[in-house]
This record gives sequence, C-alpha cells and structure tokens, in this order.
Amino acid sequence: MSSLISCVSWVRRGVASQHPVKYVLDDDERERISSIAHIELEDAQRELERAHNAATSMSRGAEGEEADDLDEDEEGAWVDEDEDAMHEDAPMDQDPPPAAKSKPKPKPKSKGDPDDELAEYNLDDYDDDDAMPAMGPFSNIKGLTYYRNNDEDPYITLKEEEDDEREELEVLPTDNLVVVAKTEDEISQLEIYVYDAAQESLFAHHDLLLPSNPLCLEWLDFPPASSASSQVQSSNFIAVGTLEPEIEIWSLDVVDAAYPAAVLGRLDKSAAHVPVPAGTGKKKRRKEKARPTSAAHHVGAVLALAWNRTHRNLLASGSADRTVKLWDLNRAAGGDALRSFDVHRGEVQAVQWNAAEPTVLVTGSYDRTVRTFDTRAPGAGVGAVVGADVEAIRWDPWEAHGFYVSLENGLVLNFDARTLPSDLDAPSPARFTLSAHDGAASSLDVNPSYADKTVKVWNINEDADLGKREVSLVTSRDLGVGKVFSVAWSPDDPLTLAAAGTHAKLQIWDVGANAGARKALGSKLAEAGRILKEKQGGGVIGVASDDEDSSGVRETRSK
Repeated sequence: MSSLISCVSWVRRGVASQHPVKYVLDDDERERISSIAHIELEDAQRELERAHNAATSMSRGAEGEEADDLDEDEEGAWVDEDEDAMHEDAPMDQDPPPAAKSKPKPKPKSKGDPDDELAEYNLDDYDDDDAMPAMGPFSNIKGLTYYRNNDEDPYITLKEEEDDEREELEVLPTDNLVVVAKTEDEISQLEIYVYDAAQESLFAHHDLLLPSNPLCLEWLDFPPASSASSQVQSSNFIAVGTLEPEIEIWSLDVVDAAYPAAVLGRLDKSAAHVPVPAGTGKKKRRKEKARPTSAAHHVGAVLALAWNRTHRNLLASGSADRTVKLWDLNRAAGGDALRSFDVHRGEVQAVQWNAAEPTVLVTGSYDRTVRTFDTRAPGAGVGAVVGADVEAIRWDPWEAHGFYVSLENGLVLNFDARTLPSDLDAPSPARFTLSAHDGAASSLDVNPSYADKTVKVWNINEDADLGKREVSLVTSRDLGVGKVFSVAWSPDDPLTLAAAGTHAKLQIWDVGANAGARKALGSKLAEAGRILKEKQGGGVIGVASDDEDSSGVRETRSK
C-alpha cells in the first residue's frame, strides 16, 4: 500500500501540556480499558463463535468435500505407543535414592606438595550436595542496601537521561502542534509535530498507533467522560474517524498511549470485524452484504467529524452508512448516539457546525447534495443539488449564513443558506462558481486545495456597488506533498497553513512571505484585527529527512 497523509489538524498555542506524560498500563488503566471496550470473557467467546460460523458459512460449498475435520473414530486412533510404559514410570516429583558413596581417605601430603595450597578450597568435597550453598533469587539478600529513591542509589545512572527526555518532550506555550493522520506500509498512526514559528522549525514529537486507516480528524478541548480516570487531566484531544464504525478520541498530552481516552460507538454491537456472508447457494460473492443501519451507532466507516465549540459536549459525525449522528461527550464511552439524522441517500463526506448558530449543521454527501438544518428540527432543513460528489464543506467565517462546497469535479461553489429551498427538486443556484482545477477539490479551509499537487489561495471581496462577490487568485504553489489531500489554516498565524498528501509529507507554508499575498490580504486582515508580520525566506518549512540538511529540526531549545 502506498504511503499517504489523509488529513491534517492544528492545535493552537498554549493548549498542549508543557510536559506530556508517559503512558503507564496500571490496574486503573486496565479497568478503564475494559469498561470502554466491553472486554468480557463471555462476550469475546460469543464474538469468536459468530466469526467462526460466518467464515464457515462463507466457505461452505467452495471447498467441496475437502474438509479437514477428523471423524470421532479417527480422533481416537491417535494414541501414544508407550502409553502403558509411561504409567509405570516413577512420579516426576520424586528423585531416585542416591547410591551410597564412601569417601576416600585423603592421603597425607608431604611438605611442599603443590596440592597442599589448594586444601583450603576443600575441592575433594566440591561435588557433595550438602556442601552446596542455597540457590535462588532471594537466597543471599543480607548484603543488599535499600534506597528510598533512585536519586540516592549510586547504581542508578539514568537520571540524566530522564531529564534529557523530559526536555525533548517539552512543548513551549509559543509552539503549535500539528496532527497528521498517516498510513504507510499498511500501518496507520497519528504523528504529532511541533511547529515553532519564531525559529521556523518543524519536528516530530511522538506518534500513536491506530487500528485502521484514518479518514478524518477533529481537535477538541473537552475531556470525554471515560477519560476522567485516565493518567493525566488533559484538555487537548483529537477525535479520529477510521474505516471502522467507532470514533476514537486520543489525548495528545499522553506519549506512547496504547489505548484512546474514549471510544464512541458500540464495539460489542457493531461487530464490524465479523464477516457477513453475501448471496445464496454454494458460491459466495466476494462483496460483503451491507449491514442494517442503527440509530444508536454507526455501522460504516466514519468519514467526517465536527466538534461544537459552543455546546462543547457535542460531536457530530458523518458516515459511509449514510447517517449523521450526534454524540454527547458527557456520556460514558460505549453508549448510544444522542441523535441520528437520515438526511442523505449516499455516504456523508462532510459535516460542520455553524459558529453563529451553534445548533445548525451543514452536511455534504456522495448523493451530490448539500443539506443545512437545525438539529432540533431536522425536518425543516433546506438543501441544494450540486452536480458532483461533495468533497468538503466550510462555513464562511466572514458571513454567518454563507458556506463553500468543494466537489469531486474540481468546482468550488458558494451558497447563501437563506435562499436554499426545502425541496431538492426546486432550483438552487450557487451565488458563484469557481472552476480552478481539473482535479478533485479534495480539501477546503476557507481557501481550497486541489488534487493536482498545488495549493491555491483565493481572495474574495464584496463589491458594494454591484452587490456581487469578486474572486481573484492571490498565489499558488506546489509544496511537494504529491496530490493534496488535506490543508488547514493555523489558528494563530493568519497566513500560515499546513498541507499534506500522497507523498506522506507534511509542509508548513507561510503565505505571508509572498509580497503579493501581503498586499492583497493585508487590508482584510487588518479589518479583522489580525496582525500580519513580514518574514524572510521562502516561507515553506518541512521536516528534514536523514539525507537532507537538518537545520530545520530543533533538538534543544534555550529557555
């Protein structure tokens, strides 16, 4: 499988713990994991039987009469040849009586005999059992010294190394974290990078292994209910949607964690790992049968996530099972979804909350429609037909009722939610359409990136005289990440973005290093109260590889 980065997410400055902790699998953590994953012996046995029965039914008829099961008679035919002889052996816990030995009388040694020098070692009785000292790990502990802590023990030499590791893991309040979802050689993981804008450096901090290919990320600072007993009280979490129907929430302040802080979904009921036979008769189709949807949990891959920054305990998700679900993070992990919405007839690829009206969602689907609705009354929603599969959706941060949609055919549309009809058969024209690339517009974050290996920044101005919007290209660049799968603006620097794609490479681009971008966007950012600082250099910062110059990698930092 080729390497790629499917999505990127920023963590604003000052949120991450300055000294992340190491993961420890203690008794409390085992109990927490067991409660989250519903790990019980009876349930595990039942799931194992279901998987075995399903696999047997899928293969029945294909193997014919070549079954390898033994008959009862054949099973009894296997016996040990010397079975009777084995019963006659002495018990294993009894040793045969030793033969009596008579000690030879030592010969008198003459003066100057070289053997006389060895007499003090009593080598003549070396083989006698009675002369052997007691053996075992606790046979000679009288000489051991107990120290109250490792600092007092002169044999502990790792104190300095622990201090060095603590310094290497330190995250300063002026640092951003950048989380990337990476799949390489069939191994999926989250890689957490530290970006220091002042020193223009980017380096890997730690990683977290995932059970399946990651598809979407959403950062949140609300601790889920099941993380209350975790090893660190954190407000720095990342929600991950994968090919599995469950949503994992990981703490970014715990290094080398083996299990997420919380899991949303029902591991004991979705049973996505159990194969489902499709078709009838002896020949079975390779394609698996679609699982029946459930209002309580997803049964397909999680394609989109959105955290509500006003009602901070709410998380929305879109899935390949064609449903949008609402989760309450205050509920115990493994519980049912709070609400389930069936507003699309295809896979739900994009979901986002409206910042001005925090109960309103906008969603996009592979059924080539977008829908916006109040979660309190989903039946009164409105929508539009867009003509191609939806790739990404973003509300306009400059206009509460406007939103952008990027499509699989490379178009970017802008809609006014107030003018959309409730009937999808009614015409719903976009306010403007931007045709910028031939490839799919796979990611959108106020300004879109496209799947033709370039990232483009667009400026959208309102013409007060004409009452229309003007769209102009500010700058574009090939960042060397392959086909761009994800792009995200920094929450702290107004013209800094992160991009990643098929080359499994993360790049940070300071658009403000471009003079044309500073001229085109400086006035708009000033109106919004954002300060644009001019920087030297090309503006692109990446992680140096082993065969490249490592000047961009920071090993130590001065306080």
